[in-house]
Amino acid sequence: MKGEKGDEMSELRCGGCGAVIQSEDKNKPGYLPENALNKDKPLCQRCFKLMHYHQKMESHLSKEDFLKIIASIGDKDCLVVYIVDLFDFNGSLISGLTRHVGFNDILVLGNKRDVLPKSLKDHRLNMWVRRQLKNEGIKPVDVILTSGKKKLNFDEIFDAIEEYRKGRDVYVVGMTNVGKSTFINALLKHYSDVEQTITTSEFPGTTLDLIRIPFDEKSALYDSPGIMNEAQMTSHVAEKDLKTIVPQSELRPMSFQLNAKQTLYMSGLARMDYLEGEKAGFVCYFSRQLKIHRTKMANADALFDNHKELKLYPLGVDKISQMKSYEFSFKKGEKKEVFISGLGFISVNTKGKLRISVPEGVDVFVRECLI
Repeated sequence: MKGEKGDEMSELRCGGCGAVIQSEDKNKPGYLPENALNKDKPLCQRCFKLMHYHQKMESHLSKEDFLKIIASIGDKDCLVVYIVDLFDFNGSLISGLTRHVGFNDILVLGNKRDVLPKSLKDHRLNMWVRRQLKNEGIKPVDVILTSGKKKLNFDEIFDAIEEYRKGRDVYVVGMTNVGKSTFINALLKHYSDVEQTITTSEFPGTTLDLIRIPFDEKSALYDSPGIMNEAQMTSHVAEKDLKTIVPQSELRPMSFQLNAKQTLYMSGLARMDYLEGEKAGFVCYFSRQLKIHRTKMANADALFDNHKELKLYPLGVDKISQMKSYEFSFKKGEKKEVFISGLGFISVNTKGKLRISVPEGVDVFVRECLI
């Protein structure tokens, strides 16, 4: 963009997603018609539609673009605030985080604490998170449980950021949908008179570039784009179904007593077959909006293929035969959780064998019990 006298204007960035404002190509990030430009607080057309019309527009940025932005943090001397999703913990981990951010200090915030049952003690949850981080080679300066939605432990977080940043810049990182932008907006509203807010949405990949929010004259807080995780169920459903599978309130455990050769359907998105074992209880932790259906294995294929009762199905999957299956065996006295990335988990406490069927590309694995 040019000023009235032809001199180059200072670079303008969208206050919602961080993309550079431009009026040349409406298909690229940061597009805003010149006649709609507000020089003080520009908001690109994409963010405007997200905020006011709840309309998703493609970001046109690849995973490599996201990683390149994150990798630039490794060249800084800063504090990294790493936000993880406590409900979808394994799906929200950034592979090789320490390789991307170098030797900078890492403060971990376990977000969406309000989604997990209140009966789960904070100390136990904190220790669980630390063990999982250790397995990933991450040694944080601290781990704090929080909820951006409920502003949980914000005083503790603010004090920790001040203590660990030592006057340096702060970079907030995390996968898509862990609540980074929601957290930063809540922090801004809670502690300052800053009017700037950034785009928040259930659509993955809302933030497109680093967004700078000044702390003072010498340092700032930066929100980074989320890294897309295509192995999460959220990448395999229609946009309108995201609010159904992403929990909006505290989980309500659902228990099922199953005999061998019985099946549980998590709507039409995932299937669990109890292949072998004595009658046993299985506890499901999924969004309250997601319907769980029990049936006999002999009837399970037809139930899916007829597309009548299960309601919600993954994109591009018409027959159960198109799903990918994983089998897991469990020993007596071995309590574990079967985790389906982006959807939820099932607590298993019996000797036997299970088969989990999900869309191709969705991660499924057994982990140490969270609850």
